[in-house]
Amino acid sequence: MTVFIPTEPPEVLGARFRERAVDLRRTAVISVDMQNADCAAKKRHGPVPEGAAGDGYRYFYDRLDRVVIPNQQRLHAATRALGIENIYVIIESLTLDGRDRGLDHRISLIHNPRGSWEAQVIDEVAPAGDDIIIRKTASGPFGTTNLDYVLKALGIDHLIVFGVLTDQCVENTVRVGGDLGYLVTMVDDASATYSQARHDHALSAFKGYCRIRSTDALLAELDALARIPSGS
Repeated sequence: MTVFIPTEPPEVLGARFRERAVDLRRTAVISVDMQNADCAAKKRHGPVPEGAAGDGYRYFYDRLDRVVIPNQQRLHAATRALGIENIYVIIESLTLDGRDRGLDHRISLIHNPRGSWEAQVIDEVAPAGDDIIIRKTASGPFGTTNLDYVLKALGIDHLIVFGVLTDQCVENTVRVGGDLGYLVTMVDDASATYSQARHDHALSAFKGYCRIRSTDALLAELDALARIPSGS
């Protein structure tokens, strides 16, 4: 596989510059909200509401089981093997009663208490070793946590983003990450929301802030990059 590593600046290449391959030494994975509150096995395999809302949950849980979780497992394994930082962003209040939550999460009745089962990452894609966990109480991690500070301290400027929901917290992470100067790769088939239409609409809406890749395509790129002799 040929990887795109431009030698010309973004002012010359324009939007094509965004398609550049990741830099293995300066890349982090950002897993968004893959936690028990929404993605646990007992929720995926249990009863769902009747009617239209239930249809959305059925689609969501089925996509997690068949597509998203298996692909995330492959991505975590491959990136860890290459020494790429795996960072988990989750929704977790700093307090037991949630008094620290932002207005939007209060209105939306979102509250995963500090240290709760709901706040934990699901077992299937759980953090390993010394992986970093960033806790948030809003849709986006950049405006409400120290994620940007941590990434800069780590020397990161490429992000691989995936998780749930495609059209909410994932989209917010992609858009703001792009605005802050990160080169973002969003992994289409490692992310999900409550319908294919919502997923596709989100990709169309935020594609200008990132490049979008399938798991297979990104793994092939990582493999090709790993084969390039150091110093080349």
